[in-house]
Amino acid sequence: MKGILGRKLGMTQVFTIEGTLIPVTVVEVKPNVVLQKKTVEKDGYEAIQLGYEDVKEQRATKAAIGHAKKANTAPKHYIAEVKGDEMNGFEVGAEIKADLFKAGDIVDVQGTSKGKGYSGTIVRNNAKQGPLTHGGSKNARHIGSLATNGRNNGVVNKGTVMPGEEGRYTTTNQNLTVIKVNAEEGYILVKGNVPGPRKGLVTIKTTVKPVKEVKTSELISYQGASVEEELAKVANTVNAELAAEEAKKEEAEKAKKAAESAARKGK
Repeated sequence: MKGILGRKLGMTQVFTIEGTLIPVTVVEVKPNVVLQKKTVEKDGYEAIQLGYEDVKEQRATKAAIGHAKKANTAPKHYIAEVKGDEMNGFEVGAEIKADLFKAGDIVDVQGTSKGKGYSGTIVRNNAKQGPLTHGGSKNARHIGSLATNGRNNGVVNKGTVMPGEEGRYTTTNQNLTVIKVNAEEGYILVKGNVPGPRKGLVTIKTTVKPVKEVKTSELISYQGASVEEELAKVANTVNAELAAEEAKKEEAEKAKKAAESAARKGK
């Protein structure tokens, strides 16, 4: 397993050479610095500690500054641990870039979901609404009784749905395909959506669930030609294929009608 930190920039779309539109999320991946290596002898497990985005020293604690100096780097805004045999080869102070992954890799993207603010139990927990008749119209959306009938000494049972903050929790979108990686400009295109708002921190990791088929797509190359020219080529190819299919259908219909007329004459 391997992983890297980045920021979600937003969603866009790309086209394959066959003309297929693929919705993708752009994840900005600046160089991650290895701040520390965890070992079984010292820490009880193996992992590497990654730091992402520099912080001014006047805004960092002395402990954070001293910890970063061991890796000959500036204090970092975000720190996270990544486990996996593929990460053990990196030494303290090494930089990990977006080319850690390649197009076609299947990954899990973890982030903090969008916060929706204070919500009631109907929206937050999909709870059932109360009756609207017989005096219940004023409290139809209320939580109702929390009583435990004295069986639990008046303590509310664990897991009882209540109003509260909706969203803003750690969530993971699994089995997403990496469409494109650009280490020079520092971004990764991931098929589909990833958790969190724009500019939210995300972690891209190798998927934990096995995938039987890995499909790769060849994207349109915009180098040496304008976007309009490339899309026009794709459109012409698709239109030619559609025209060929329509011609085949017309020929099949003509043959069917000819066979039906011949059958009538034979009768």
